[in-house]
Amino acid sequence: MTSYRQILYHIVFCTYNRENTISQDQEESLFRFIHGVIKKRKGFLYRINGHENHLHILSDLHPTIALADFIKEIKTASNSWMKETGKYPLFTSWADGYCALTYTYRDKELIISYIKNQKEHHQKVTFEEEYRALLNEHGVVVDERYLF
Repeated sequence: MTSYRQILYHIVFCTYNRENTISQDQEESLFRFIHGVIKKRKGFLYRINGHENHLHILSDLHPTIALADFIKEIKTASNSWMKETGKYPLFTSWADGYCALTYTYRDKELIISYIKNQKEHHQKVTFEEEYRALLNEHGVVVDERYLF
């Protein structure tokens, strides 16, 4: 018998101090770069999108890779790449921490749609409101001292 798994991770992380340092005209190249990092780690990217101060990623995770290591590699590699390219002059770094939520495969299209519509979503809701709602929806106990 072999082992099987299907775990979708909705990963969210933001820029340092939630500063608006990801310009819309450069985000596609950032998304392609992160896609390459995920692929290198044997993951599959279902969707990536974001706004000026944060990213949403929906991907699976190869069972040999620890979630914390996966996210650390995405953030570290993209941090270096963003600084080296010179295309993100306002970017200083990613903030510490992240949010990683799991979903069932049957929710995949719903989460893809949610991530796909980030620009429209953030015309009505701030990142802080969105982040708090995601954590509450998943029953994550929040320590307000460390939230923002």
